[in-house]
Amino acid sequence: MRTLLVLCCALMLPFSAVVADETRMLADELSNAPNRSDDDKARDAQRKPAQVLMFLGLRSGDTVLDIWSSGGWYTEVISIAVGPEGKVLSQNSAGVLAFRDGYYDQLLSARLDGGRLENVERINAAVSEAALTPASIDFAFTALNFHDIYNRQGKEAAAEFLAAIFNALKPGGTLGLIDHVGNPGADNTSLHRIEPSLVDEVVVEAGYIIEAKSDLLAHAEDDHTRGVFDPTLRGDSDRFILRLRKPE
Repeated sequence: MRTLLVLCCALMLPFSAVVADETRMLADELSNAPNRSDDDKARDAQRKPAQVLMFLGLRSGDTVLDIWSSGGWYTEVISIAVGPEGKVLSQNSAGVLAFRDGYYDQLLSARLDGGRLENVERINAAVSEAALTPASIDFAFTALNFHDIYNRQGKEAAAEFLAAIFNALKPGGTLGLIDHVGNPGADNTSLHRIEPSLVDEVVVEAGYIIEAKSDLLAHAEDDHTRGVFDPTLRGDSDRFILRLRKPE
């Protein structure tokens, strides 16, 4: 048994080294991207995009659905990560695009102006209304949005949202989900948080396999009692990351 464990560890080391190398390469690429704004790059320290996307298993050449992309910060990061052979569908519902007098619509339009990100296509519709080709997406991603659907529209609406993504994913495809940690019994709607166990429950019921969890964006100093937009916390809330798999 000991020999087997040693052999397994030895076999794992090269893979871990490859992942570490790929993470460093993507981090360098994002940091040095000539057309990426300094403001966008400054957020990398908090959001750790290279580490997060490598943990989630994003690959060059993937077709990606960036769900509720808002102003497109992650859309641009993913666009760089998948490269010219990949494709990014940057999705926002009409409600998101109209929010704050079209603030996110304007941001995303400016980001994509003149075909600046050639491998990105906009989808201006809810996921359930976007007429996505079934089993066409390698990788779907949503960051800091799921709590609003679950808390404001209910578990059934959250399940329908997950089902629409599930239908679009290829067998074996990945959904990466990031959100703010909420305490059980708290007013997580007003705090813009969600209890992780509630997410675990609904994603499993929707047919996903919880393949892995990560604490890359954990912040132990956040006790989950402040709203995530509190000036003393914004950008440093305690966050969980799920790597969800559609079965083959």
